Amino acid sequence: MPRTPLSSSSKPDAPSTPAHNGDMRLADDVQQRLLAVAHRRTLARGESLFHKGSRPDALFGVVSGSLRVSVVATGGREAVIAMLEPGHWFGEVSLLVGRERVYDTCAVDTTEMAVVAAADFHRLVAEHPDVHMAFTRLVCLRLRQALAWIDDVILMPLSVRLAHRLLTLDARASSPGEGEGGGTLLGVSQEDLSFMLGVSRQSVNRQLKLWEEDGTLRVRYRGIELLSRAQLERHAATPS
Repeated sequence: MPRTPLSSSSKPDAPSTPAHNGDMRLADDVQQRLLAVAHRRTLARGESLFHKGSRPDALFGVVSGSLRVSVVATGGREAVIAMLEPGHWFGEVSLLVGRERVYDTCAVDTTEMAVVAAADFHRLVAEHPDVHMAFTRLVCLRLRQALAWIDDVILMPLSVRLAHRLLTLDARASSPGEGEGGGTLLGVSQEDLSFMLGVSRQSVNRQLKLWEEDGTLRVRYRGIELLSRAQLERHAATPS
């Protein structure tokens, strides 16, 4: 199958490769192996990348923009699992186990993807031990993160869970210091946070307003501007 050569983004200020964010990053040499066989795809705001039940035909990396990852219950209620920012590679689990996708993905805004065909991914994993180990580590980190979130849901009050989620989003933020108040603007709405945590939007709003009063953050239109990570870390450690 012919490959589309990897070309520069149409956005002049977009990174040429997915940026590195936190513990979920891939080593530079592994990422370059992936990008060498990847082609680009651009999603419009609201466009779906894939749906639950679709076949695993590729690995994906977010170059610019962001993706919303969610599942929809039988009654129609949506639960947002994650927001994927530049630097995230995903889709490897379905490729490794050869099973259909288990969630939906949708572009939050205009989003550029690096797409690695399934055949190329499997070849790289088979031929390069460093690639194999990188994705083994990534899968283990995702499992560890999932177990930590389960513990939070069972044991932690909403204030602590919300603080932890905002800290996780801050660690992945690709554009620090872009908020009107000089803080880090997190591109997540109150509705998204309520879906992520399984609570009402009103409950999330009440807690955010308390943190707005003490100067931890400021609520923006479809976003949260984090003004003091240190204060948010204290909220994450102490139930309010």
